[in-house]
Amino acid sequence: MRLENNLLWPSIKFNFLIESAKKKGVQLSSFEWRVLSATATIPMGQTRSYQWVAQKIGRPKAVRAVGQALGKNPFALIIPCHRVVRSDGHLGGYAGGLDKKKKLLEIEKEMIKCLKMKSA
Repeated sequence: MRLENNLLWPSIKFNFLIESAKKKGVQLSSFEWRVLSATATIPMGQTRSYQWVAQKIGRPKAVRAVGQALGKNPFALIIPCHRVVRSDGHLGGYAGGLDKKKKLLEIEKEMIKCLKMKSA
């Protein structure tokens, strides 16, 4: 498995996630699903800005709406919204609290280091 592709979602898996969510009564707009889909492509150990997500979904001025959509992420363990930060590098927000967001990012960076050491 290549590290840079470890969390890229084939569309069939993401579509399955959407269908499962609908069956469980999760109500998200198409905009929110697009935000989650773009966020799911951020590789482990890396971050992207809210602006990046907004541009990726074709709504470059919707930066705040991206943050609000990520706050509704019902799949935080699957869709890594903790990898989205402010454009200036600060953490921004996180429904689980900023301490958890910081810790998750630190853990992922350590995991990447360990995986790179094993593959060397």
